[in-house]
Amino acid sequence: MGFFDKIKEGLSKTRKAMADSLGSVFTGFSEINDDFYDELEECLILADLGVETTTKAVDLLRRRVKENHLKTTEDAREALKDILVDMISVDDFGLKLETTPSIILVIGVNGVGKTTTIGKIATQMVRDGKKVLLVAGDTFRAAAADQLEIWAERSGADLVRQHEGADPASVVFDGIASAKAKGSEVIICDTAGRLHNKQNLMNELNKISRIIDRELPGASKEVMLVLDGTTGQNGLIQAKQFREIAGVTSIALTKLDGTAKGGIVIAVSDSLQIPVKFIGVGEQADDLMPFEPRPFVEALLQEAE
Repeated sequence: MGFFDKIKEGLSKTRKAMADSLGSVFTGFSEINDDFYDELEECLILADLGVETTTKAVDLLRRRVKENHLKTTEDAREALKDILVDMISVDDFGLKLETTPSIILVIGVNGVGKTTTIGKIATQMVRDGKKVLLVAGDTFRAAAADQLEIWAERSGADLVRQHEGADPASVVFDGIASAKAKGSEVIICDTAGRLHNKQNLMNELNKISRIIDRELPGASKEVMLVLDGTTGQNGLIQAKQFREIAGVTSIALTKLDGTAKGGIVIAVSDSLQIPVKFIGVGEQADDLMPFEPRPFVEALLQEAE
């Protein structure tokens, strides 16, 4: 199954909701007028683009319709696709893994699918021939390290873990030392998913970052925030908080197959100007997919079948 087909299938709930609502907008108006824009705006907000991003998109569409003398609502649909693609094309969508080893620090609140996302990325990388080391930096939940160990065995990645309650920075230090000894190409670090005390979280992540910078000077480093796509605008609020705390460089949006509001991808990209690099559209390892803006928008705004 190709990327486009898989995205279509994974976003089926979102696509149905948008086809039911947007479809009536694009087919229910014989001309592009203020009522058309009002209906479109409402539909995009309901799809979780958020008020700010929706207003921006519709304003850009109004301008493009006027400048290009567009006449039909179908022309407007195609113009809207281009606008949304531009809004989510904020940076390079590939992981920055130029050095050996490179490191990915994975952050996010509990329950968003951090450990599963790490396992899926590791599975794909090992399959592609990379030597991967997983670091169980979430030492506050024994289950997190146990779950990561299962993914390590399943994927063929190496694992470094310590006892429950160990200093996360110490685990990361051990992981880096192990990666150097084993010649690992990519280190992927899990972290605790707490946001109730931002100061403690900031201190912990800063300590981990200092260890990484000291032990791997000049190494490629991704700080990947995992968000649950079903939480919608609450996920956007989380993302803004983590951006302030941790210097997020990329985002993985999970569980998009379980929501009818997949427009959150566009809201997050546009509001934060941070690239979404992975989207999760199912349970299997291959259902965590590298993000591609054009096929995503095409699948989202495809006409109802």
